[in-house]
Amino acid sequence: MKILYVIDTIAIWGGLERIVVEKVNYLAENYGYEMHIVTADQGSHPIPYPLSSKVTYKDLGIQFHQQYSFHGLYRLYKKVYLNRLFNKRLKHYIRDAHPDVVVSVRPKFTNAIVRAKGLVPLVFESHSSCKGQIVIESDFWTKVKAEHSILSIKNAQLVVALTEGDAAEWRKINHNVCVIPNIVHLNETGEYSDCEAESVIFVGRFSKQKNIKSLLEIWNIVHQRKPSWQLQIYGGFGEEQEVLLPVIDQMNANIYVHEPTSDIMNKYKESSLLVMTSVYEPFGLVLPEAMSCGIPVVAFDCPYGPSDIITDGKDGFLVKNYDIQFFAEKVCLLMDNLDLRIKMGKAGIVSSRRYEAKLIMPQWKELFEQLTIIK
Repeated sequence: MKILYVIDTIAIWGGLERIVVEKVNYLAENYGYEMHIVTADQGSHPIPYPLSSKVTYKDLGIQFHQQYSFHGLYRLYKKVYLNRLFNKRLKHYIRDAHPDVVVSVRPKFTNAIVRAKGLVPLVFESHSSCKGQIVIESDFWTKVKAEHSILSIKNAQLVVALTEGDAAEWRKINHNVCVIPNIVHLNETGEYSDCEAESVIFVGRFSKQKNIKSLLEIWNIVHQRKPSWQLQIYGGFGEEQEVLLPVIDQMNANIYVHEPTSDIMNKYKESSLLVMTSVYEPFGLVLPEAMSCGIPVVAFDCPYGPSDIITDGKDGFLVKNYDIQFFAEKVCLLMDNLDLRIKMGKAGIVSSRRYEAKLIMPQWKELFEQLTIIK
């Protein structure tokens, strides 16, 4: 079996990037599949996660960002040129590699892959909720482009969603949709948080999706009641970083911002609970990650990941979207009750095991084998 993954880059410490690398590694190492990854824009950036020597990797060297160095008609010309170059190089790679299945993880590449792949089945692996990007964008043309990318998914032979809620949205565009949750990088050390530290952790980029504005509103309430507690933010770059970092400094509320780290598991273990305030989530990797380290979680019940992961009142709390006050109440409830934190943390350790690779990856093996039989 030969599988080709197409992605823009694997250059940042991100959930999607890690999932792709871990998945192709598993398929190569455990099932003997011939795995290929093709990127468009990697350039000289290193891959932050270890890639198996059994995986073939190729960057096509397109670097779509070049178009934004120009203006007016020349930018349009450059965009057309780069798109044609991508189509040409991708087509040549597919012709030479002869994959049995092509997998896309970005909607924007779907039309190009359809033109390049010939009769090879295309699987679109959704790592962003169907309507999520459209919901948070305020710019009209950005919304139009996002909608156009999503509609292109009708040309895939199969869509794999991460949750049942998101699958229902994708079925309005493509009738062939199945659900396979993400594999999650779980804590395997046997060491867990004791939930005694006066520390709350948040993991996410400074982006509209992650909704750090609401996080700061919540923390403003919490800090007034629990001034000794700290909020540790592990976030990468994002479009709201320049605006929000000065706000955080001015709050003077025991908030500490850190760059992304490869040692995130130990950071969970140094904390007593995790909070997530996203506007939407295709899944929400940080939730089961943190749960596997023995800490309870509090999250907005956004579409669609948290409700699939959290059992409300057992291993964490689900809060109605944008209910800032109720979210703060649940955080303070956990801060006040060490026994509750420990009880929920232990329940989370058990429930997080649902996302072990050994349970999830056989579903992918079955999917690929069925596709090649149909082919």
